[in-house]
Amino acid sequence: MWPEEFKWKLALNQEDSFSHTITLIPENESLTKWTVLGQMMAIKNNFKANNIDQVVSTFTQASLQESPKAKYLVLEKDETTKNFWAIFKVETPNYPNDPIPESQLWYAIQGNSTLYVNFVAIKEKTLSKAFVEKWIKVFKSSHLINK
Repeated sequence: MWPEEFKWKLALNQEDSFSHTITLIPENESLTKWTVLGQMMAIKNNFKANNIDQVVSTFTQASLQESPKAKYLVLEKDETTKNFWAIFKVETPNYPNDPIPESQLWYAIQGNSTLYVNFVAIKEKTLSKAFVEKWIKVFKSSHLINK
């Protein structure tokens, strides 16, 4: 459950044959001007990653292509379970054509036939320890419903 303090509203709900993505922002913000943004993505059609490092690499490489100054760090992972998972952060001080920073905390978990990838983003160069701790608890308290 996403923390209710932000009074989330649905900003985007996009689905095609490959994925389903839901983007959330606080109710008084817009997609062009937000302070915190949450995204949940399901990569479907019997998608099964080989391992969690492959998943982390795919998403961090995409961030590095957007900004070579991005830095990432895997904070936690478990490769020993059937539903392997990782929590990692990507911190970006700026982008080549945009001076506004953005940092994200990611949670990826492999379901039986769907890869679930969630993140929360803020417009900061780095993620504070308190922010990371709070969102790790949020992500780790989630449950796979449609494995």
